[in-house]
Amino acid sequence: MSSSPPPRPDDDRLNTLPSALPAHCDVLVVGAGPAGSAAAITLARAGLDVVLVDQHTFPRDKVCGDGLIPDAHNALRKLGVLDEVMARAQPSSHVGCIGPRGGRIDVPGALAVLPRRELDHILCRAAVAAGARMFAPLRFVAALEDDGRVSGARLQGETTQEIRAPWVLMATGAVPQALMAAGMSERHTPSGVALRGYVKNESMVGRIDKLEIVWHRAVSPGYGWIFPCRDGVFNIGVGIADSHGAQRGGKLAKKEVNLRQVFDDFTRIYAPARDLLDGGEWLTPLKGAPLRCTLEGARYSRPGLLVTGEAAGSTYSFSGEGIGKALETGMLAAEAVLAGRSGGLDDPQVRSRYEAGLGRLKPRFDLYARANMVNRHPWLADLLIWRAKKSARLLKRMSGVLNETSNPGHLVSFKGMLRLFTE
Repeated sequence: MSSSPPPRPDDDRLNTLPSALPAHCDVLVVGAGPAGSAAAITLARAGLDVVLVDQHTFPRDKVCGDGLIPDAHNALRKLGVLDEVMARAQPSSHVGCIGPRGGRIDVPGALAVLPRRELDHILCRAAVAAGARMFAPLRFVAALEDDGRVSGARLQGETTQEIRAPWVLMATGAVPQALMAAGMSERHTPSGVALRGYVKNESMVGRIDKLEIVWHRAVSPGYGWIFPCRDGVFNIGVGIADSHGAQRGGKLAKKEVNLRQVFDDFTRIYAPARDLLDGGEWLTPLKGAPLRCTLEGARYSRPGLLVTGEAAGSTYSFSGEGIGKALETGMLAAEAVLAGRSGGLDDPQVRSRYEAGLGRLKPRFDLYARANMVNRHPWLADLLIWRAKKSARLLKRMSGVLNETSNPGHLVSFKGMLRLFTE
């Protein structure tokens, strides 16, 4: 597995030593993943003085399925980096949906797979090329405030430093510590959890050439996946979308799920997964990560501060896909700040504009949460696959879910179930 894009002359501007951190900037972006880098690219291209910080030096690994579905393609195209991403990615034309009884339907879509180590490097590098200044490693410690408005941040590297900015964008991902430090966390527990690793097995090239998602009672209430990368490498993993739904004393608590056991069960019940491991070489150990889904679990804004990306819950609960919507929410945050500067909007108007943008996305997240019923009741996947093999209209609707032209919740609604037997 390649570790990062080929070096370029501007790479030496990544990971600037924290000791060079300026005292002021127009916008401070905390977190250089997809949401933070998308915001930084948008802001820097508009001429703002942007400082981008991350607690890790780049390139760095990130636990993810690495799948790029059409919403990610659209966002990357808008950011001007799609061609560079696709030059490194493994393209695919379908998602293979596999049910508990072994039934399969291949759903067409514009798809690709690129490890997050490479994708995030490309995005961060584009932000620096646009004019943003990137500093790492720096960890967010606390928000600076003046008269109740966030006016910067206290950051921790080898020493504690402060930087002032009229706007702070929090793009710190699913781990809640930074949100808690900023007073923005409404739920400390994640929405879900995932576990993945990379396996190299040249003999599986061509045998697994689509993004495969597997539902089965053994992995319920989640799913297993195998996504093909380049050079005979495969991303294999399992995810549980509602891992912290149990109630204890009125609070969300972790369900009794052993994710490693779920992974072992996945490789036991799905022959291609078993064959991939039996003849393959582990390139990385299995790594786990939390997920924040459905645009829930955090406040979106407070005076002087916007929360974006997975910190705001930008991952779909049904599928665990989050790259595209992280990019979108990062751009929404940047566009709200830019509208404030160009249109003379005050702080409440900027925040209202941003929250309205998230509000327009929220119904789709809710529909994906409804579709999460398939993860809890995998027999529904059997039913959908069985009917999709007989109905071109249903297959088109399933493809529309990928392309965001169809409603995912309708597939498992009462009305949608009835339609399965009439189409």
